[in-house]
Amino acid sequence: MFEQLLTIIAPILFCAAVGFIWARRGFDYPVDFVSRMVMNIGAPCLILASFNEAGIDPGLLGKVAAATLAVLLIMMGFGAILVRLLRLRMTTFLPSVVFANIGNMGLPLCYFAFGETGLALGLTVFLVVFTLQMSVGLVLASGHVNVLELLKQPVLWATAAAVAMILGDWALPGWLANTVTLLGDITIPLMLITLGVSLASLRVEEWRHSLLFSLVRVAGGFCAGWLVAEWFGLQGVERGVLILQSSMPVAVFNYLLALRYKREPGEVAGMVLLSTLLAFLSLPLVVAYVLL
Repeated sequence: MFEQLLTIIAPILFCAAVGFIWARRGFDYPVDFVSRMVMNIGAPCLILASFNEAGIDPGLLGKVAAATLAVLLIMMGFGAILVRLLRLRMTTFLPSVVFANIGNMGLPLCYFAFGETGLALGLTVFLVVFTLQMSVGLVLASGHVNVLELLKQPVLWATAAAVAMILGDWALPGWLANTVTLLGDITIPLMLITLGVSLASLRVEEWRHSLLFSLVRVAGGFCAGWLVAEWFGLQGVERGVLILQSSMPVAVFNYLLALRYKREPGEVAGMVLLSTLLAFLSLPLVVAYVLL
């Protein structure tokens, strides 16, 4: 079991460490360029390539998507109550409870733990969370609705194409399948290295709130994922993927939105950093549990 866990977790830690050390050494890393490359080219191609190869039942994908939405609603409800009780700013703390790092960290874990099927299901979770973060998350951060911002995202159009492929039971032609596979392969390494670079620049300003909400995000996410998996009757890979993705730390994107809209970015940076450190400690236990 230890060797299996090492096989899954070591690539995550090593790639993130590469980015962290790179940034600490003061080398240039164009985060904005890499992020745009990943979200506009790499991730859409990864979606098309994964669903083209996975051959998963559309009903299962829909079930995982619905389960993901249920987890988000649980975390949103619990987070809103906690924030209100502590009399903190909802726009600062609620997004960090709800939106986890299911992209940079979650997708690689799903892939290494469960292979192509795990990656496809992990992408299903990613797409649900991403859609809500680009809609509800943007509303919380900016204070206004921006539907055009959501519609501009290539991952949504790639998702529409992938759904059409699944429902129509057709596959990409060989030349196109090879092309999107090649471009999609850049996504996971770049996500992990960028995560490490981002962590190198973050600092904890108010550790008590940051630690509390980090625990809520990681431990509460695991509990919500487990509860919903039981409720929906998920088994095997789909159960493991949902619990794994639900246990991820605070998404770095929350910090970027807080910085952009001046929503106490120092607080959010602390939650991102501490929750990621907690996740690195808890990941071996979570992975071991979902593999049982």
